[in-house]
Amino acid sequence: MSPLLLPILVPGLAALLCLACWNRPRAAGAVLVAGLVGNAAAVAAVFKAPLALEIPLGGFDLSLAFKVDALSSFVVAAAAALGLLIAIYTARFMADRPHATAFHASFLLSMALVNGAALADHLVTLLIFWEAMMVTLWVMIAVGRPGAWKTAGKAFFISGVTDLCLMAGIGLVRVEAHTLTMSQIHLGTAGLSGLAFALMAVGAASKAGSMPFHSWIPDAALDAPAPFMALVPGVLEKLLGIYLLARVSLDLFTIGTGWASTALMTLGAVTIVLAVAMALIQKDYKRLLSFHAISQVGYMILGIGTGTTVGIVGGLFHMVNHAMYKGTLFLTGGAVERQAGTTDLTKLGGLARKMPVTFACFAVAALSISGVWPFNGFFSKELVYDGALARGWWFYAAASLGSFLTAASFLKLGHAAYKGAERAPAGEAVTEAPLAMLVPMVAIAAGCILFGVGNVLPVEHLVVPAVATHLEAGHHLSGLVPAAWGLTAVTVLVQLAAIAHHAWGVKRSGSGLGAVDHLHHAPVARQLYDAAERRAFDPYVLALRLIGAFAHLAMFVDRVIDLVVDGVSSWLAAAVSLLVRRAHTGSHAMYLAWSVLALAAIVVFFVGGT
Repeated sequence: MSPLLLPILVPGLAALLCLACWNRPRAAGAVLVAGLVGNAAAVAAVFKAPLALEIPLGGFDLSLAFKVDALSSFVVAAAAALGLLIAIYTARFMADRPHATAFHASFLLSMALVNGAALADHLVTLLIFWEAMMVTLWVMIAVGRPGAWKTAGKAFFISGVTDLCLMAGIGLVRVEAHTLTMSQIHLGTAGLSGLAFALMAVGAASKAGSMPFHSWIPDAALDAPAPFMALVPGVLEKLLGIYLLARVSLDLFTIGTGWASTALMTLGAVTIVLAVAMALIQKDYKRLLSFHAISQVGYMILGIGTGTTVGIVGGLFHMVNHAMYKGTLFLTGGAVERQAGTTDLTKLGGLARKMPVTFACFAVAALSISGVWPFNGFFSKELVYDGALARGWWFYAAASLGSFLTAASFLKLGHAAYKGAERAPAGEAVTEAPLAMLVPMVAIAAGCILFGVGNVLPVEHLVVPAVATHLEAGHHLSGLVPAAWGLTAVTVLVQLAAIAHHAWGVKRSGSGLGAVDHLHHAPVARQLYDAAERRAFDPYVLALRLIGAFAHLAMFVDRVIDLVVDGVSSWLAAAVSLLVRRAHTGSHAMYLAWSVLALAAIVVFFVGGT
């Protein structure tokens, strides 16, 4: 058996074993951790190995094909390492919760599917694993709080629609490239090839959680178990979605600096600003983090879309950095939820004294996502800024505005939850999270520091080799001292402005939670925010309304048809029947006259025909 199958089979078989522990959640948790240890070993065995495997599936150019290269190795290795740490946390967090076994089995199966999709060298193979993740996505949300199945259905619907776009794009690729083997596809972006690129980019961006395909994520933050947010929107879907976007933009298609590049950069810039603007006003810990998970995708898309060396490296480096600090942030949110009993920021305060380790991990991750030197987020953002500025100052301005709002919202979150006076129901009952939950948080937070001060390691040994054929030589991509001093100076000024803004907002409102209320209630902004909170811009809600309108139209047409078919035809039949009935008078002379007339008509018909 090829070693290439091990990253799929090991967690997949562990998922089946996990289901065998249906009534023993703690045993299922142990299987989860063991399965992810085995997964890490399987991934290590194929890491950057020159391996390829193809299993034909009959005709029509269909096959299960896998191949290891630097980019796929990078993605599966990041998923394996972070997945293992989150699994340790999950086993403890879910130990006493209902449906824990179903969650653990779905966790393991998701890892197998991510590995299969990332290692795929055939678009049908990719599609099989990609689509199967919709099932595990639904299960992991649905086992959350009562009623979570509605959010699961929403996620399933949005993913399904955008995956149809991906399927259509793959079909067009087959028409244009005459093959579905990914390593043999090299298309431009003109004509049908351009449409294929756009459709596949929609599928990839949706998986990554970009706007406008994002609206299920904030709902899942409230409904799904906390480990789900750390694992799926925080890590797996970002890695897989951005992986496919990079593969599509750099390998399957050549986007250059044309319309496709500009479209990606525009999508990235819009996602950065709009999502972080929504995060700014949230008053729930996990919901605030969910909007940041969406916003940060924008930096990755923006970087890849630039088509420049620094932008591409920055986008991919930000992908793994985001998985690290966002995973940490969601894990701190889960710890707060478990220990304090709520994530409502109006009911939290003073947790830094009660949960010092959790607070320290939060602080590291918050500094990272805010792009503070020397944490990992600083270095990947600076590369993205550099690439964006090379393509247009407005893209750079949008990215910088996003950084200001990111820093402002995390100052608000940290102040509200961890500083200030203790609030009920937190009180004296709150204690630090269990060790099994702290160890993963500390490990990933330490990674944020390591990938910052030691960014040469991930950049030069993981990211650059993954896209080496698309890069130009001579760029300064790593090191503690950024090459673009001017951009760094602007970054520092933006961060100082965010601190000053927070201090002014706290003084104005009297609380950390209200530090940005003046932005929320500003003219025009308030109306837009209120509409957004009513889901006026939610594509899922708009789609349901459109479907409802279509259903009403279809019902109206159906009633009209019923009226014509059943009403008019029935009336005509009744009228003819009445005439015929009235014509039957019982007069033999009348019947004889009808017969003669009919015979004459027949004769005339045949004679006239000849």
